[in-house]
Amino acid sequence: MNQRDGSDILVIGAGVAGASAALRLADAGRRVTVLARTALEDSASNQAMGGIAAAIGPDDAPALHLADTLAAGGELCRESTVRGVVERAPDAIEWLLDQGAAFDRRDGALDLTREGGHSRRRVVHAADTTGRAVMQALLRRLRAHPGITLLEQHAAVDLLVEPEPGAPGARACRGAQVLDLERGLLRTLHADHVVLATGGASGIYAISTNRSRPVGDGIALAWRAGCRVADLEMMQFHPTALRHPGAEGWLVTEAVRGEGGRLLLPDGERFMHRYDARGELAPRDVVARAIHTEMAAHKLEYVLLDISHAGAGFIRTHFPNTLEHCLAVGIDITREPIPVAPAAHYTCGGVVTGGAGQTDVAGLYAIGETAWTGLHGANRLASNSLLEGLVYGEAVTAAILADVPRGPARPGAGG
Repeated sequence: MNQRDGSDILVIGAGVAGASAALRLADAGRRVTVLARTALEDSASNQAMGGIAAAIGPDDAPALHLADTLAAGGELCRESTVRGVVERAPDAIEWLLDQGAAFDRRDGALDLTREGGHSRRRVVHAADTTGRAVMQALLRRLRAHPGITLLEQHAAVDLLVEPEPGAPGARACRGAQVLDLERGLLRTLHADHVVLATGGASGIYAISTNRSRPVGDGIALAWRAGCRVADLEMMQFHPTALRHPGAEGWLVTEAVRGEGGRLLLPDGERFMHRYDARGELAPRDVVARAIHTEMAAHKLEYVLLDISHAGAGFIRTHFPNTLEHCLAVGIDITREPIPVAPAAHYTCGGVVTGGAGQTDVAGLYAIGETAWTGLHGANRLASNSLLEGLVYGEAVTAAILADVPRGPARPGAGG
């Protein structure tokens, strides 16, 4: 690709949202270029541990998943969006299985765990490294696909926006200015459609669970291009990030609490029942505020999360990554609790989009954590993030293939 070459579609970001959109579009015969600021394996999606929520259990239904999502979001979610996402969740899991993703199974069926805010066991997982398992499958296909050009170590610095012909006052996106980070060269990449999938902005906080330190660059690109943004103040703090000088902010998966992990004060007292009847299985914002309150009241740097009572065998099977990581800093979670505290984790707001990821600028789409779809409200339900990327990867593909809608995002559009 020369410096002014292009493709049918430019996808900026290579996490689960960008990768799923790129693969679906390329499978449909479109030429796709995918940009990644870092190595592909360093995406936030690759770091995800817990899993993907989908109502596929015999005692579950999309209506229950809908209710849990609305409740976790403080009733600030767009209900039509939530309904669309939860109803498409089972198909998203099937698509991942078709791509070669390997999830844990029990007696032949997908093993389902439970996390905070969920009323049922509905989280599909691969031990405590689900993001890695998903992205390994998708990246294998990305690298091998003849219709996809991968540009790692490339960052979009500005979008190419021009007046939309035949639409007075409207503007259209036709590509991006891109910096080759290794060679220091600025490139112009043209495209008929541009998909922003650059993640959120949790890296602006001193302690973040995301080691790639995202700072909202995709959101800023869209804002400068004339798109609306919403709810950027709705930053989710994960309640249980490891508090240790050797691994500050490292995420201790929600599934530890889902499988019986107990939050304790230094004297061994459990405290979550004082804040919510669901105890440790309350939504993330409730648990994070409770931990913060206890830390302030007792002048603590952290509280303790204990799963040792589950037994060493169970822990090695279900949480091998957490066990290994904690051992590396001198904590044996089969025998002792984990010091944890809240850390910035997920951006619930973002670029305002309609039901197919369309923005206010024709030809420009935003999906995944970059976007505001109304799915999360004030607080994301655990394991709805990878799900959102998958569902909107499919939705944006359908919109681009049909060449409609090309913008603007409609406030009432459902997901």
